[in-house]
Amino acid sequence: MFTILLVLLIIVAILMIGIILLQKSEGSGMSGSSAASMFGGALTGAAAGNFLTRATAILATLFFVLCAALALVSSKSDMASQQSNLRQELIEQTAADTTLPTTNITPDGASDAIPE
Repeated sequence: MFTILLVLLIIVAILMIGIILLQKSEGSGMSGSSAASMFGGALTGAAAGNFLTRATAILATLFFVLCAALALVSSKSDMASQQSNLRQELIEQTAADTTLPTTNITPDGASDAIPE
């Protein structure tokens, strides 16, 4: 699941970079010549601007949703491994506690090992 989401995030990021570079900036940008030639003249002027703006908004929303999904999937898998490690440490500690001899400290400060 994590790998699929990561691949989708990379694809969306690359598409978003391309669309952002095509948008018209203050200094005429790449969209003036590229949009007309790429789409056969169908997207010229305002139509290209509206399409690119909407596509950028959709891709940005998708990007943030994928980031949130990746964070959720990652935290769940990390939490499971942390719980597993904690459970293993508790088992080892319990096993170590049962094998150690217990000592009895008398009021005069001497300690005697209690046989089990």
